[in-house]
This record gives sequence, structure tokens and C-alpha cells, in this order.
Amino acid sequence: MHSILITGCSSGIGHTVAHGLAREGWRVFASARAEADVARLRAEGLSDALQLDVDDSASIERALAQVLAATGGTLDALFNNAGFGQPGAAEDISRAALRAQFETNLFGAWELTARVLPVMRAQGHGRVLFNSSVLGFAAMRWRGAYNASKYAMEGLADTLRLELAGSNIYVSLIEPGPITSRFRPNALAKFRAHVDWTHSVHAKVYRAQIERMEKPGPAAPFTLPAEAVLDAVRRALNARRPAARYRVTFPTHLFWWLKRLLPTRWLDAVLTRAA
Repeated sequence: MHSILITGCSSGIGHTVAHGLAREGWRVFASARAEADVARLRAEGLSDALQLDVDDSASIERALAQVLAATGGTLDALFNNAGFGQPGAAEDISRAALRAQFETNLFGAWELTARVLPVMRAQGHGRVLFNSSVLGFAAMRWRGAYNASKYAMEGLADTLRLELAGSNIYVSLIEPGPITSRFRPNALAKFRAHVDWTHSVHAKVYRAQIERMEKPGPAAPFTLPAEAVLDAVRRALNARRPAARYRVTFPTHLFWWLKRLLPTRWLDAVLTRAA
């Protein structure tokens, strides 16, 4: 039985991928930050669910030790999925808010990966997946902190892929566009906590953004269910030679090609209208 550790499984993509892989015979170590969510995951049948807060080095160390104790010291795959979006214009994002964005979206994933790699090297194989975004290569307005964290993730993952060449450890980026999840309400909470929007030069734009984030149902065209990401993860895990990137949703494919075909000025115009 293959084993995988997945972060951020309380809802959305992580929750769907954990259950999907478990149904397919994987031993899934589904992790969540809150103990209440861990208990719920176990009640749902994910008996190996465990507590892991990627913002906390001690939590990372404890969780990985627990996983390795359960498997006898091996781990076939890691899916770095935990993350959130911090909305707001770049000039309105404080240093503390930007640091928090990077702690969860990048630094925690990187520390966990660095701890897992010696295990994979010792066993002679492994798969490391990072949940990036269309915003990891196509920046959009009002999402500067999130853009930056995903751009950085892509750069580090690309470097790691080169450094692991010949090791039989493969690194893949999953790049979703709009996916049905709790991403939007969670982002709205972060916006209200960290952006003094009523006193911002962008207040009029923010008012429209808040209405969009509060709107029930999909907020963007071409939104797909989280099962679309499960399919990409499945392909990355099962391929004999996994791809470097798995793009999910029409907007991700579209902007991947537009970035390669259009002059920067034209692409900026498209991205401005899309934001």
C-alpha cells in the first residue's frame, strides 16, 4: 500500500484529495491544523488523520514522526496543499500580513519537504507535490501577497526538481484556477483582519471585491469542483515520469499560453480586465 501525507485537509482540495486517494487504496495521512477537524476526518473514515500546523516547526516535526512511526520509516508521497489567500492591494499589505502569507503558503511547505526528502532518499523513491495556482505564473491585481507566495513556490519547486534529477524523487506543481472550496470565505476573513480598506485609496474597488467574496456560489467563470484537482494529483502520483506541472481549469491553460504568446503590455491589459 502506498502512503501519502497531505496538508490542509479540513476542507476543499485537501479534503477531496484525501478521500479520493483513500478510496483508491492509498494510506492517507490527512492532516489539519485544528484538533476538531482531525477528529472529524477520522470519523469520516480517514483513520490516520493527524494534527499538523505548517506554521509551527514543532508541529511539523511531531506530525512527521507520527507518520514515520506508523509506516515503519517510509513515505511514498507528500502533497503540500495547506494555504490561504490574503487579498488586498500590495500597498495595503503590512509586513506582518505578508509574512503570515508566506509562513503558511511557502515556508511551512518547504520545511516539511526538507524533512521528508531524507526519508525518500533512503528508500530510493518519492513524489513531492506542491499546490500552486494560476497566480503562480500570471499575477492579478488585489492579490499581491498570494501572487508572491505562489511565484516563490514555483521557483523553489523548479529548483528542487533540478537538484533531485536522477534521485527517483519527482517534484510536480499542481496549478489550479478557480475551484469550489472555502478559499473565498477564508480569504474574506483575512482581508477584514489585515486590511484597513475604508481608509485606502482603493476603497471603491474593495467594496466591489467584498461583494464578490460574499456572493454565494462560484465567483469566477469556469469554476470546477475539487475533484478536478484530485484527477491532476492522481496523474502526478501514478505517472512513470511525472510532469513538472499539471494545469487545472480553463483559465490556467489559457493564461499559460497567453503569457507565452502576448507582449507584456498586451498581457497586462488582459490580466487587468480579468481581475
